[in-house]
Amino acid sequence: MEKIKSKKNKSKEKAFQSETVKKSAPEQNEVPIKDRFYVLTDEMQPLTYMLASRNTRRFPLMHFDGKVNRALRYARNQKSPFEDEQDGNAILEPIMFEDGSLHVPANNPVLQQFLELHPLNGKAFKEVDNSLDAKVEMDTLNYEVDALIAARDLEIGMVESIARVYLGQNVETVSNAELKRDVLVFAKTQPKDFLNALDDPMLRLQNTAAKFFSESLVILKNNNKDICFNLKGNKNKILTVPYGEQPVYILASYLQSDEGIETLKMLEKKLKD
Repeated sequence: MEKIKSKKNKSKEKAFQSETVKKSAPEQNEVPIKDRFYVLTDEMQPLTYMLASRNTRRFPLMHFDGKVNRALRYARNQKSPFEDEQDGNAILEPIMFEDGSLHVPANNPVLQQFLELHPLNGKAFKEVDNSLDAKVEMDTLNYEVDALIAARDLEIGMVESIARVYLGQNVETVSNAELKRDVLVFAKTQPKDFLNALDDPMLRLQNTAAKFFSESLVILKNNNKDICFNLKGNKNKILTVPYGEQPVYILASYLQSDEGIETLKMLEKKLKD
């Protein structure tokens, strides 16, 4: 088949191959015996691409083994990818990527070792592990499913807390339907962040603080500057809201402090009564 290689790809290959790879040669018994698949990277996209398979002055293929640079050469009838370990009967053959991909069967471990050590590995081409990719994708989908189920079942108070804290929304100006939609979108697009948010103790405290306000156990006074108790026989001031801060957040911060823990317990008891 005709070899198609642009001048641009040739120059990139020469630049890539002049680099020395500083990784240890893989022991054959350390590499699982299996079929392996390789694809060209985004920078190398001809229909047919021939990978350099031997060390030459024009395209050096060297591997540093920790002591010296050793020349690489692929020969299908040899057991090593190192030229100094091959005999004089080496049968060389081209390494061809067809339609941007290369399949190397399990019965050709020397080519797999050669590709592992090749200076262009990770630059002009890379190995594709479909089983690993599938596991990563499955984990991502599971996170998304878990996040969406959790978001769907959230009570409105927690929805408001997430919208307020993580989405920066003014929950008083949007409908519950809009809040639930936005939280569902958050769960779908950032499932890990959403699930972590549910375990955020500060978020839960803000949700609890919001309930205290909604149930009128605490109220704002003095032009919304002061948070005060609104209990029978107790209208005392709890704390002042700093300028520009959200009362719910400030109350939640207070409730998690040593000073506010007793207030939290008392208000939670009132909430249950």
